[in-house]
Amino acid sequence: MMHMTFYWSRKVNLLIDSWRTEDWTHYLLTLLACLMVSAFYQLIENCRIRLKLIGAGKPFPSEIQTPLLQRKLTGNGDKLGVKVAGAILFGLSSVIGYLLMLSVMSFNGGVFVAIVVGLVVGYFFFRNEGEDSILVDTSCACA
Repeated sequence: MMHMTFYWSRKVNLLIDSWRTEDWTHYLLTLLACLMVSAFYQLIENCRIRLKLIGAGKPFPSEIQTPLLQRKLTGNGDKLGVKVAGAILFGLSSVIGYLLMLSVMSFNGGVFVAIVVGLVVGYFFFRNEGEDSILVDTSCACA
């Protein structure tokens, strides 16, 4: 029977029937996997934002500049490569995001905390480079 409230136990069934934890070692490895996958999710989102900036041809700060990728994707003026790569990154990001959501829906407190901590760590290392100020379109003159 699935839990409908948060519970704190080392016994959890995550995503598939064969992913069950019975002892502390398996439980801690599961929490580590949740943490790493959620941090990887932030890395994928960062790559997607960089690709979006490259495709738009917008200038961006040197700390998020990727000159090799920019030269390959925009050197010939063909935007198809940027769109395909963006679609692949979006699909991968969506799959990981939904799997993380389903993992949280196991209602295990440790899994929830591991995923939130992983998202925070991933955001700290991969996404706090000022993209909020970059992605705001200032060309719109609103009254």
